[in-house]
Amino acid sequence: MIEVTGVVLAGGQGSRMGGVDKGLQPFRGKPMVAHVIERLAPQVGEIIINANRNIDAYGALGHRVVSDSIAGFAGPLAGFERGLDYAAGELVMTAPCDSPFLPLDVVARLRAALERADAQLAVAKTGDQAHPVFSLMRRTVHASLREFLGSGQRKIDRWYGALRVVEVVRHQSRANQQPVAGRLAERRLPGSLGTEERGSAQEDRQQTKEEFHEASTRIRTVGSASC
Repeated sequence: MIEVTGVVLAGGQGSRMGGVDKGLQPFRGKPMVAHVIERLAPQVGEIIINANRNIDAYGALGHRVVSDSIAGFAGPLAGFERGLDYAAGELVMTAPCDSPFLPLDVVARLRAALERADAQLAVAKTGDQAHPVFSLMRRTVHASLREFLGSGQRKIDRWYGALRVVEVVRHQSRANQQPVAGRLAERRLPGSLGTEERGSAQEDRQQTKEEFHEASTRIRTVGSASC
């Protein structure tokens, strides 16, 4: 039985990279999204790719591809909704297609925090900055998300602000005292591929070893959760 479904978010316009399809950009000999899948697949029972263009190219990676039900590149929440709709698992983990150094234990760490706090969604965080595209959520939040999107709203933090949320903060890297998740966020910016290609194998190993831990179990309830 599938417990966790992984959803790779590849449905954006790539506006920060000149409109290119970020997931299909070559990185160390293969498409960027292939690195994400390699790291996420061992942690979940199935992979779903959310993409709105180059469907055949994503389909060639061997996983189900689903497109947004909302036209016009509606943002990551549209990808969340498609993943929740098609997921076989009771839990859904999301990750962007341009995060090739996704931690190998991210699902386990977020799941431990989610269950310990009896939350509906666990989100990765560095310092004061949450990174909601890296989230583990219960499939039961689907109804609230559909209602939110149906009202025309798109802001991801506003949606999950009405849920029971636990934020999971990451240890800092001993190498440079900068949170790894923060470095991942920086690597998603235009021009970062050159820096990535020069990254050493030692740095990669250090990133993989670092662990998520729950630094704050702050449960927020804004209004009443609908799930």
